[in-house]
Amino acid sequence: MDAIRVKALAHECGFELAGVAPALPDSDSLIYHRRIAAGFAGEMNYLTDRRADVRDDPRNLLPSARSIVSVGKLYNGPQPYSTKFRAPELAWISRYAWGEDYHEVLRAGLQQLANRLLEDAPPFEYKICVDTAPLLERSYARRAGLGWIGKNTCLINQQMGSWFFLGELLVSMEIEPDAPPPDRCGTCTRCIDACPTAAIVPDGPSYALDSRLCISYFTIEMRGAVPEQNRAEIGNHVFGCDICQDVCPWNGRSPISSEPAFAAEHFAPPLERLAQLTEQEFRGMFRSSPVRRARYAGFLRNVAVAMGNARAEKFREPLQKLADSADPMVAEHAHWALEQLD
Repeated sequence: MDAIRVKALAHECGFELAGVAPALPDSDSLIYHRRIAAGFAGEMNYLTDRRADVRDDPRNLLPSARSIVSVGKLYNGPQPYSTKFRAPELAWISRYAWGEDYHEVLRAGLQQLANRLLEDAPPFEYKICVDTAPLLERSYARRAGLGWIGKNTCLINQQMGSWFFLGELLVSMEIEPDAPPPDRCGTCTRCIDACPTAAIVPDGPSYALDSRLCISYFTIEMRGAVPEQNRAEIGNHVFGCDICQDVCPWNGRSPISSEPAFAAEHFAPPLERLAQLTEQEFRGMFRSSPVRRARYAGFLRNVAVAMGNARAEKFREPLQKLADSADPMVAEHAHWALEQLD
């Protein structure tokens, strides 16, 4: 099938970016294995278990795969970036989690794309992948011409920036592949300089993200206590972090998403309100949001740290209640936060 037609159909299915890469092993797999061997994955076992080897070849997911249609869906909103939003008494939730869970939105769009392709082409096999699939999706997005992988490890598109969710459609069709664009980060180090925890580290000729130092890792993936030496650096982040994208020059004129599902429902809620949520209320408030991934106890832990960093006296009462929590992790972080108030 003609690659131009494939990309046109992808755009009609709601994807701002689209390109094609061959379904072959990518040399980035060597970099991936080196980084997980260095411990950069932290406690994220799904990156280091048997699925690590599955990522070496997309045909491990679909043996008949010949091509990968890589797509990007914009999620940027009109709200200010975290680096320009000075309200420590409000909680910062990462931009990607303000709306509905992107997994379902991307899967629906990719299924629509597969159906459209089946109307135009002879029968073929396909597999839909979002970020839960063991696939080096940024590497294949780069090979498909969607952008380059920046020093902050995000995929950056020259015209649209980096506020994109990525998805893939593995197909058994042979489609003419696109070419990767040049790296345009140049000598810029704004993301590296702005990271409060210095999580972007040198890695050979490039840079890598050491998850063990990343605010997103602390507030989403980590199940235990946040290292005390890093708590002050978290600021008011209660779920994820956008700083390395907020300061990126290529996001200076990033367009706004027109996807209704990504409209902000949870932009900067008051920390006091979050501290008072019951587990049932937490599940109800974030029922269709990626925020659920932090889990209730982890979320309250993050809220306690953010209130401690705000050092507002009005947080003393809600923190005292959290300090009496039956969950020892929540209680310990609340006690730490109360010490910051004192």
